[in-house]
Amino acid sequence: MASFANTLISWYENHKRDLPWRGETDPYKIWVSEIILQQTRVQQGWDYYFRFIDNFPNVRTLAESDEERVLKVWQGLGYYSRARNMHAAAREIMSEHEGKFPKTYDKILSLKGIGNYTAAAIASIAFQLPYPAVDGNVIRIVSRIFGICEDVTQPTVIKRITKICETQIDSKQPGVFNQAAMDFGALQCVPRNPRCNECPFLSDCYAYNNNLVDILPAKKKKSELKHRYFHYFIYLFENQTIIEKRTGSDIWKNMYQFPLSETDSEKSTGKPVFVTRETLSHQVIHAAFYVKNVKKLPKISENQQIVNFDDIENYPMPKIMTLFLKHV
Repeated sequence: MASFANTLISWYENHKRDLPWRGETDPYKIWVSEIILQQTRVQQGWDYYFRFIDNFPNVRTLAESDEERVLKVWQGLGYYSRARNMHAAAREIMSEHEGKFPKTYDKILSLKGIGNYTAAAIASIAFQLPYPAVDGNVIRIVSRIFGICEDVTQPTVIKRITKICETQIDSKQPGVFNQAAMDFGALQCVPRNPRCNECPFLSDCYAYNNNLVDILPAKKKKSELKHRYFHYFIYLFENQTIIEKRTGSDIWKNMYQFPLSETDSEKSTGKPVFVTRETLSHQVIHAAFYVKNVKKLPKISENQQIVNFDDIENYPMPKIMTLFLKHV
């Protein structure tokens, strides 16, 4: 095979996507873009990137903000642990790195919420350090071109793919190499119906030459999604209602919601005014909302508070709450 890096970068020069963070060398902004794109499509993440940078233009402003504001700015993106981890990492940078984003791979990796892929992306793009950023796109490319037929969900296989990338990365322009790999997987070597006839690796691709394009990368069957049934109660007294802050380590930690009762089924004794559902990575949330006009609000617990209904939008809430509020 001709130089993998040269072929990849040559393709990239002619096909790269025009992204708002492309060409950025500020490690903070690269970090923000990479965290947003972890579980978010580019087009959806685009506006949120600008929104986040507008509200928190640097590490200091993010660190000095309170968590509720960070979650509110993040609202709608989902996977809220990303925002909480970024907030914690920003404070860590201020307290342990004198407010300066760390410049080595290991120190970047040590920050809360940053894994191998994100650390490599930041290190290579911002500081030109030769660490391959191995995400789903890269795993798919390497599996197909180099013929990795084992289950790519296994750590040993990921390690093998990473080793291949370490031998192939362009040490003089590692950031360009990593971005080229990201775009090649997003535009060319896509999961379904890849553009094989236009691929510069066509003659060398193991998957294409062995009729395995639809098989690789090999993955074990996903486990069945867990179904959960949430019943929300909206108590109304004049213009007041009750909201509560989610605690513990469950989904949507520290976000706000109406008082919740979780059951084993969607059956209920009342008639909901709105029902919806949201599919998360490992579970499906079935939500029903019940409005109760009362002469007196119920006694509130420690994690609850009474608020004016008109002020609810000021609190960070998961998507399922905002869907209800739009409905009513």
